[in-house]
Amino acid sequence: MTFLRSVVGKLWFTIILLVSFVLFILTVMLLEFFQNYNINETKNDLTHTAEKIATVLEEHPADKWPLGLEISWEIIDDVTKVVIIKGDEVYYSPNTKGGNKLTIDDIRNDPELSSVLHKNKRVEKISNLSSEKNSAGTAANYSIIGVPLKLSGNHNGAVFIYQSLRVMQETSRSATKFILLVAGVAIILTTIFAFFLSTRITAPLRKMREAAFEVARGKFDTKVPILTHDEIGELATAFNQMGRQLKFNMNALNQEKEQLASILSSMADGVITFNRDGTILITNPPADRFLQYWYYEKGVISGSEAIPSQVMNLFQKAVDTEKEQIGEISLQGRHWVILVSPLYSNRFIRGAVAVLRDMTEERQLEKMRRDFIANVSHELRTPISMLQGYSEAIVDDIAETQEEKKEMAKVIYDESLRMGRLVNELLDLARMEAGHIQLTMEEVNISTFIKRIIHKFQGLAKDNGIQLLAEIDNEIPTFTMDPDRIEQVLTNLIDNAIRHTPKDGSVTLKVTSEDKGVRMDVVDSGTGIPEEDLPFVFERFYKADKARTRGRSGTGLGLAIAKNIIDAHRGHISVQSKVEQGTTFSFILPRKS
Repeated sequence: MTFLRSVVGKLWFTIILLVSFVLFILTVMLLEFFQNYNINETKNDLTHTAEKIATVLEEHPADKWPLGLEISWEIIDDVTKVVIIKGDEVYYSPNTKGGNKLTIDDIRNDPELSSVLHKNKRVEKISNLSSEKNSAGTAANYSIIGVPLKLSGNHNGAVFIYQSLRVMQETSRSATKFILLVAGVAIILTTIFAFFLSTRITAPLRKMREAAFEVARGKFDTKVPILTHDEIGELATAFNQMGRQLKFNMNALNQEKEQLASILSSMADGVITFNRDGTILITNPPADRFLQYWYYEKGVISGSEAIPSQVMNLFQKAVDTEKEQIGEISLQGRHWVILVSPLYSNRFIRGAVAVLRDMTEERQLEKMRRDFIANVSHELRTPISMLQGYSEAIVDDIAETQEEKKEMAKVIYDESLRMGRLVNELLDLARMEAGHIQLTMEEVNISTFIKRIIHKFQGLAKDNGIQLLAEIDNEIPTFTMDPDRIEQVLTNLIDNAIRHTPKDGSVTLKVTSEDKGVRMDVVDSGTGIPEEDLPFVFERFYKADKARTRGRSGTGLGLAIAKNIIDAHRGHISVQSKVEQGTTFSFILPRKS
């Protein structure tokens, strides 16, 4: 069955069926033709022979009659038999056997045969012999020809010549065998030709099939050998061109896919593509993080097909109204703005795409802007109020003595210095955050540099009853940095440590060498910073003293400025603290590469 389903089997079966049908029709027609031809030829020969015998007998009447008979018997062959009737006399040819002859009774009893004697007309008939039927039980057909015999006087007669049709049947049978033999040879030759032809056709097709399977597996470089220059060769050429075009198209599609994937991966906004039924088709990393936040908050198994209800509602509205939908969602302290737009396939909506923008930083910046205005207003309100109050007291002559006026003027002077320091620090911080900070890098002797800073604060430390110490690693005699900026950082840190350390406490400045660079630690034994305040100490105007009292509290900008200076040196600053156990501010300055 596999062979018959193949191209070779189908071609072979078709050709064999066609040739067999043609040979069958041809055999039937040839046999019919041969049979009719033999019968007609036999009748013509018998008629000619009978007329010839009649002519011979008519030329030999009376005493020449025996000679005429002798000549007549010489004319006929072995299978042809003759009956001559002359009046009441009947003569049979010598080859006539006793039980196989046309009797006078057969002639007289047959209306057609007897008409030769009575009506002098020629008769052709196929019949059987009664004598043969009686002796054998089965009658064979004979072709009987009767011609009138015209003799002198009233002795008219007839010549009947007959021959068995078995001879013609044997001839037809021989011709049939010969035709069948030829047909068999033709079928065998046709089979060989069919297999040869089909092999020539199917060999390239088989190679094309193998190449097609290779192409289906992604091997687009597969080529079909061009063995001929006919239609199959043209098909092989077209197949090779198709493979090259497929490779080109697949490369183009892969490039487009990689480009789209790169764009989606590099986008800061999250992208989620939905199918028409709401299932997720494509996500990028920011969208994955958004879903992970939602899975964690809702306790949903990560990787499931669940979607936040707010996003699904926006998706459904976008599909129903065919318009963009905007919404907001908050998860794990972060804020997202969601824009859902319908996707079209021709004029039909096939889904939607949701763009998730993380607005947390913008919201924080907006909050910081508001807090900045509030903090600056708060920091300036107190000194401005004191300036106004003391200046009004001087103007209104409330101060009676010169000493009281000097005291009020001293307060006004101190508050103006405080306001100037606040404004300068704000300007410095703004320039640093804008990237306008300029560092003057120098080779600095660490030991001399640290001793000078410690000496500057010894008086303040002594006044507060605090021990100020320095521990310097001797392995770093010099280091490249901006000494003025680093002095500003250390001044801020040491000043904060002294102000927040009680009497009899200690403040230590440690300088050590590390693989990455130089590490400086300002360690105090002061009141410490609460744990909840530690993440915010480097923000502008942030103070652990929530009352923001004016006494020991600064402007709240020093640590923010220190962080920007360390960042400009490509370093890192951090803080560690425990309440009533002290605080350690540490920063690392990397070595110049």
